[in-house]
Amino acid sequence: MNYCSNCGSSELTNQMPEGDNRLRQVCGNCGEIHYRNPKIIAGCLPIWDGKVLLCRRAINPRAGFWNVPAGFLEIGETVEAGAMREVWEEALAKVLNLRLQTVFTFTNYWHVYIQFVGELKDGEFGIGEESTESRLFSEAEIPWDDIAFESSRFAISRYFEDRKLGDFKVHIGSL
Repeated sequence: MNYCSNCGSSELTNQMPEGDNRLRQVCGNCGEIHYRNPKIIAGCLPIWDGKVLLCRRAINPRAGFWNVPAGFLEIGETVEAGAMREVWEEALAKVLNLRLQTVFTFTNYWHVYIQFVGELKDGEFGIGEESTESRLFSEAEIPWDDIAFESSRFAISRYFEDRKLGDFKVHIGSL
């Protein structure tokens, strides 16, 4: 950050505010403390007839790789609504009966993924503008070497593990 978002001053310095335990950017003009916190990414693994719906990314990062439909949560959105929106944007699909499946933290990228599993409505899907392809995969067909992000790999593998056990849980992971 080069300028204070509160007053526009360029007098930002790194200092430890009183009562805090880490360095923060603080405006020398107005005193505003600028916290740098993780962004939430909401996603959903759509399921249909024992298969999972993945989308091939049309955009960077990792264009050309397969991914669970997911993206940044918008202000004013619930996590569930954000996950459903992302499925629509990436796969022109609707999901029902969402259940929390994964919380995955990327500590170096300041991202927290909150991912659900949901039923693909009527088995219908298409290709959204952020995708070049959408496809249903059985477990044996998953292109593991072409999965875009570790968070997606984690969610997909945990889904199939839980399905084998017949016991669906919420999984926590990090990288």
